[in-house]
Amino acid sequence: MYLIVALIATTLGALTGMGGGVMLRPALDLLGGLDALNVSMMSSIAVLSMTTISIGRQIHQKAAIDYKLSGALALGSLFGGNAGQFILTHAIAHAENSTVVAVQNAVLALMILGVLIYMHNKSKVNSPGLKKPVPAVLTGVCLGILASFLGIGGGPINVAVIIYLFGLNTKSAALCSLVTIFFSQAANVLSVALFKGFSNYDFSLLPYLVIGAVTGGFIGATLSKKLHEKTVDRTFKGISLFVMAICVVNILRILMFLCLR
Repeated sequence: MYLIVALIATTLGALTGMGGGVMLRPALDLLGGLDALNVSMMSSIAVLSMTTISIGRQIHQKAAIDYKLSGALALGSLFGGNAGQFILTHAIAHAENSTVVAVQNAVLALMILGVLIYMHNKSKVNSPGLKKPVPAVLTGVCLGILASFLGIGGGPINVAVIIYLFGLNTKSAALCSLVTIFFSQAANVLSVALFKGFSNYDFSLLPYLVIGAVTGGFIGATLSKKLHEKTVDRTFKGISLFVMAICVVNILRILMFLCLR
């Protein structure tokens, strides 16, 4: 089950630039059995595996990646990824697991709702068309914090922000999003590996998630090259609605648990 969930999530994530974690994280919460710390870290590692394969595939296929913008976003996401992990660790230390999971799902649902509203009206919204590296680095910091705290990679939030601020189309923004996700999750995982270690984590399900994520990254990157821009756009919106629905179900389930406790 976990392998299939990871495969579907990361295939669609690589295709749309969502990164996979935006589907994988709430799906793992829905399946249950894991606390917020383990879900976030395993999701981060799975997403990191997926983005490595997906970016490598895009480079091999000579996709048009804006390396200047991607590099600035990536630099910011390195710092943001560490900051997001710090915030998550302290939240878990000072609050119940169910509370942290509910907050993560609520924040994600609200962010996706905002993204959907923007994507539906983006043709009516003028992009500032930012070109300087400093705004891109600061954007990367903010996206990296959200990605690590939520354990999602960043997905639709990244794509919508990049489209609006830098004036890219959905496909180009998806490529930049994948690069940003890669570096934010790499910073997250390396920070834990170097300073805390993995002794407090249960990685028994991780091989299934990584196998599914790697396979999904390969399939998604291949499909992204073949599909039309409008198809990617529609897929992006459909997945966003689906993820938001999962988040709402997770929140309601936690509220029911707290009321019955």
